[in-house]
Amino acid sequence: MDGEIQAAADIATGAVLAKAIEPDTGGAVASSDDNVCLNCGAIVTGSFCSACGQKRKVHRTLSAFGHDILHSVLHFDGKIWRTLPLVVWRPGDLTRRYIHGERAKFVSPLALFLFTVFLTFALFNSIVPQNVAPPSINTDKSKQEFESNRSTLGAKIKEQEKLLADAKAKGTPTTEFESELKDLRIAHALMGTAEAAVTGKPAPKDNWSFVAEDFPGAERLNETVKKAGSNPQLLLYKIQSNAYKFSWALIPISVPFVWLLFMWRRQFKMFDHAVFVTYSLCFMMVALSVAAILINRGTFEVVGGFILALAPPIHMYRQLKQAYGLRRRSAFWRMLILLSFAGFALTLFGILIVALGVSG
Repeated sequence: MDGEIQAAADIATGAVLAKAIEPDTGGAVASSDDNVCLNCGAIVTGSFCSACGQKRKVHRTLSAFGHDILHSVLHFDGKIWRTLPLVVWRPGDLTRRYIHGERAKFVSPLALFLFTVFLTFALFNSIVPQNVAPPSINTDKSKQEFESNRSTLGAKIKEQEKLLADAKAKGTPTTEFESELKDLRIAHALMGTAEAAVTGKPAPKDNWSFVAEDFPGAERLNETVKKAGSNPQLLLYKIQSNAYKFSWALIPISVPFVWLLFMWRRQFKMFDHAVFVTYSLCFMMVALSVAAILINRGTFEVVGGFILALAPPIHMYRQLKQAYGLRRRSAFWRMLILLSFAGFALTLFGILIVALGVSG
């Protein structure tokens, strides 16, 4: 129940925030009967002031305030219902029309993006179980497995040390033997560190750390890993929170990749690519939300899986073809490359979020 309430609150917050940056197209309730703008004092001849843009009619009742909240959540002044079908089925047409000036009738890319981000995270907060206890671990069995593996690695280390000593005695190159011995010792130390973390056993003397490796920032990285390991739930919360707060970073990360597909075609500007990327991300989040709901239902897992597998490439192909006026073959090969770019962009975003989580 708490998750559902939190989800509803997140959706409402997203809608109101998106509403704040999205220009109005009409709708209000009771107001003054004169034709003077209550904001700037100019004479108003229509529904809006020609000087500052404020509505001539304003409200001052609690019921009207509630109406505004519902309007924000459900309607976006009606533009949401004109925008969403195009985002889903004719994304390239929507992208092209918005770029070329048809903007008042549609929800802007950024406003829709903010709303879908809130919607997606609210949905996942309601679906994913909270405070689930970790699976129990058979400590005795784990200790036996770790001891067996460490014993095997110890035997290999002794064998490799003997091979290294023989090579030195014969005067043959030892680089390969030294490298192999170093790897085995690191694996042995890592096994001991893992055993201590899982079973609660005191860390071994050869406990491995990043400081043992020779690269800049090793000591700082080791401290960060220890801090994260001491409170993994806090780390998970930070990562989730950062993914929510910095989701907008997906746009600047993705735009250069789309530009690479059209860098020799000067008629397309960076603004065009930004609109393309933002509407595309909106659809991907909507598709992910729908797939998550279906998979969570159990009986519709297959349908949800098909949506996750097929919706992204099909949507990218249609949006590329419609937005940039491409032929089928041209849109198809760009779609294949864009899928790879999307995976790389998500990887960069994931690295950013994890880095912020462990360093915060």
